[in-house]
Amino acid sequence: MAIFPVILCGGAGTRLWPASRPARPKQFIDLASDLSLFQETALRTAPLTHGGGRLLVVSGQAHRGFVDDQLAALGLEATILLEPEGRESAPAMAAAAAWIARAAPDGVALFVASDHHIPDAEAFRAAVREALPTAEAGRIVTFGIRPTGPATSYGYIRPEGPGLSPVAAFVEKPDRALAERHVRDGYLWNSGNFMVRASVLLEELEAFAPDVARVARAAAPQDAGRVVLLSDVFRTAPKISIDYAVMEHSRRISVLPVDYHWSDLGAWDSVADGGSGDRGVWIAADGDSGLVRAAEGMVVATAGVTNLAIIAERDAVLVCSLDRAQEVKGLVERLRDISPPHAKGRWEAGGTLAERARYFDSWMRLNALPMWAALGVDEDGGFREAIDLSGRPVGDFRRARVQTRQAYVYAVAGASGWAGPWRSLVSRGLERFEATNRRPDDLYRTRISADGAALDDSASLYDQAFALFAFAAAARAGIAPMMMSERAHALREALAVLRVPAGGWRETGDRPYQANAHMHLLEACMAWEGIEPGREWRAMADEIVALARRAFIDPAGGFLREFFDETWTPAAGEDGRLVEPGHQFEWAWLLTRWGRLRGEAWALEAAIRLYDIGARGVDQARGVAIDALNEDLSVRSDQARLWPQTERLKAALILAETAEGGRRILMVDDARKAMAGLQRYLEPSGLWRDKMRADGGFIDEPAPASSLYHIMVAYEQVRASAGAVPELGGSAEAGS
Repeated sequence: MAIFPVILCGGAGTRLWPASRPARPKQFIDLASDLSLFQETALRTAPLTHGGGRLLVVSGQAHRGFVDDQLAALGLEATILLEPEGRESAPAMAAAAAWIARAAPDGVALFVASDHHIPDAEAFRAAVREALPTAEAGRIVTFGIRPTGPATSYGYIRPEGPGLSPVAAFVEKPDRALAERHVRDGYLWNSGNFMVRASVLLEELEAFAPDVARVARAAAPQDAGRVVLLSDVFRTAPKISIDYAVMEHSRRISVLPVDYHWSDLGAWDSVADGGSGDRGVWIAADGDSGLVRAAEGMVVATAGVTNLAIIAERDAVLVCSLDRAQEVKGLVERLRDISPPHAKGRWEAGGTLAERARYFDSWMRLNALPMWAALGVDEDGGFREAIDLSGRPVGDFRRARVQTRQAYVYAVAGASGWAGPWRSLVSRGLERFEATNRRPDDLYRTRISADGAALDDSASLYDQAFALFAFAAAARAGIAPMMMSERAHALREALAVLRVPAGGWRETGDRPYQANAHMHLLEACMAWEGIEPGREWRAMADEIVALARRAFIDPAGGFLREFFDETWTPAAGEDGRLVEPGHQFEWAWLLTRWGRLRGEAWALEAAIRLYDIGARGVDQARGVAIDALNEDLSVRSDQARLWPQTERLKAALILAETAEGGRRILMVDDARKAMAGLQRYLEPSGLWRDKMRADGGFIDEPAPASSLYHIMVAYEQVRASAGAVPELGGSAEAGS
């Protein structure tokens, strides 16, 4: 009979604050080894599936990224059941049982907590194999830990006899005296882990908690995919634990006494007892003792301290006696009133999608656009490269992409009703660009000095794409439409010199065959197609998409590569293995738009795959998309620049517009998280940070003007989605 281990990822680990918080609960933290408790659990249980079972994980939507990333790091696969809302353990287990019963009617579910520490994995698996025949026979077999002492933080089980026997009673957490008596009388600690045939658990739920069984059957779709979204009906399930729903009523429960070491690591004293919970740099005087965890980049120094827990996270520090570790929960309850973000965890703190959209709208109109219009423009109309955080312009040169991107930004601002001097900014900027950057062959040079002298006369495909894009935005805003069209047509014809025999266009530099420039060229062609619906722009856009389908997107993995050779075969070496999460999102957004224009189902399917792969590059601890993965989707660079956050937001919103059911819930929630991630970079002044380090801090450098294009396109998508995504509140659209 097949075993289906079910890892339950509920619980917040409040007593382990500040390391454990709702944004990153304790199961995803390395409390007892180099692996997280969740990873330890997955490795412990995965070998039990070899008889035809499958690993299942039940998790909330907010923690899907942790589950994905940490399983991928182990090379393990699982079916992930995502709850739209936490409803306690009974509904979660019931949904998993319903899924298993459909997949394998006689399948045995092994329910395990994701946050328990069991160092002897083989002893655990031996106990499971010993209990299996009894579970197959229709009993619920729970694992009772032989106590090592009179603990008051665990519940107890009174067995009817020695060995594997029926349960006589479950006992609540006792006081010290009663705990000592329970240990003398042969009671066992209740580990909360048990195994049962899925069909049997559903029968017991129907007998003792019928509403839970009914909702679970309805919420678990007949879906064999890797990620299964429980339907919205799950929200109506009673909030009840499995102990109250079944264990206290059923007469089919047995207990197997086990001797392996087990701990639920419920508080810092139990982590300290394990002896391997220290992290980071601790400088201690002779005789100092306790548990110290210092976040990356921090140092903890002590002198004359004993029996203390010192937990130093980047935004919060706990110092407590290990003898009073259970009191941390009370501190967190007080903190929820005083500073909710520090209780929840910084990266997921507060803000509905509508609230964040309203802030984004006001920040763009009142802060960013005025700031860059005032400080980011030279007297001759050229746009500056960067502004430092004190408000001083930086850079004595001008890149073509900055000139065209800034012109695009202010053309769109004007079209959206911004009251600033957008028309003058666009007109003067593009005229200056035309005078200083246009070459005799109608292509545009890469870089000039502030006084207009050529510094780099090459014409990159990337820069030509943004010139086309800026001309389209100006024409759409009513700025010299005929002139902009003439410039665009001349540039399109001039691109013939960059043609590649195998299709597409080549880039300048030592990486001439790449997807990135084509992505922006597609964006420009689609913009012009909206203005001039004729054949030329449409054909050019379709050619780029065909090249993406044939070469850029890996046929097996569904992810988008970056660099190629002249035949559009993936480049040799590390270049060919590079996968950028931001570009997965950006292509997902573009292919969704193109697919809607053409009525092409493939494009939407590809977009969803690209989005899901991009999501593998989201660091849940920081709430942001990182810069680079490898082709096996392992992390290549954990730096997180601003621009991938804008692409994540655009893709989540456009896919949410037409998604249905659980997928729609997921996309809307992802859009909220993406907006929260982006807004971490935005300064109230209208400037921004560009590069986030692995520890969540930012590199201290000027704000690059080129990022405003990314922010503006995300802002456009927020406005465009307001009608189709009610969760945006219509705020951004109303703000125009």
